[in-house]
Amino acid sequence: MRIRATVAAVSGALALSALAVPAAQADGSSYRADAAKAVAQATSHASAKSTFSAAAAPAELDVSFSNLKIAKAVRVGTTQHVSTTVTYTLTHGADVDITSEDFANGPFIYKGSLDSPENVLLGDKEATCKATSATTASCKGLIDIYPDYDELLNSDAGTWQAGGLALNYATEDETVQGGLGKTLVQRVSRLTVNAAPEPVKKGKTITVTGKLSRANWETHKYAGYTNQPVKLQFRKKNSNTYTTVKTIKTNSTGNLKTTVKASVDGYFRYSFAGTSTTPAVNATGDFVDVK
Repeated sequence: MRIRATVAAVSGALALSALAVPAAQADGSSYRADAAKAVAQATSHASAKSTFSAAAAPAELDVSFSNLKIAKAVRVGTTQHVSTTVTYTLTHGADVDITSEDFANGPFIYKGSLDSPENVLLGDKEATCKATSATTASCKGLIDIYPDYDELLNSDAGTWQAGGLALNYATEDETVQGGLGKTLVQRVSRLTVNAAPEPVKKGKTITVTGKLSRANWETHKYAGYTNQPVKLQFRKKNSNTYTTVKTIKTNSTGNLKTTVKASVDGYFRYSFAGTSTTPAVNATGDFVDVK
């Protein structure tokens, strides 16, 4: 799927939030906006390709991408800018000068299918490449995410696909290629614990409370993660190993509460195994002095 860079507007169906990030955030570079338009136009051509004649088809830039590597998961909070590195091999025709000021390329990730993506995320700047032969190069670029500029909906959490794009500003030829890899874009999680009373007499009841919450990308606050299994774990004072005491579920507001009998000095914590949308997290252990 290829497109031209001379399109004035991005499709309303794919109003890429990349275009909403202030130029200051992107260090004044136009690459992000140009790349966003490239992906938007590629997807619009793909979804309506039967309506385009051969004469209307965009020009092709002789570039392809392979060997893409990206982190297994990208954890995004409520407001802080997050970057993740992507590396790949760029293969190009002998007539493509990747050192030219008119040439730029970089990675992107998208939710759903490339023909009709639900969302797309890109980098602020073009990738840097080092030639490995006359027609190949090793490249490294970033995906930059700004949750405080409403780039993400909560429903965007989960599996995303990775792709690469290349632009030639002089000829207006471009290439957009998807399906090169996968990553999880996850809502950052938090977990707390409090064991009381402390100190406590041996054999008495200890109440252990806590809360599992995660980033809400739409309100830019942390909210309780409901109905999730969480393990209550304990380690003795002079031990480095936690063992699971029981598993309970968070309530409708993400809160946790259970009781255990006091036996020996040690630390209680809650432990959440994570899901595809939310990373695993352990609470910091809370020490209980048993008399």
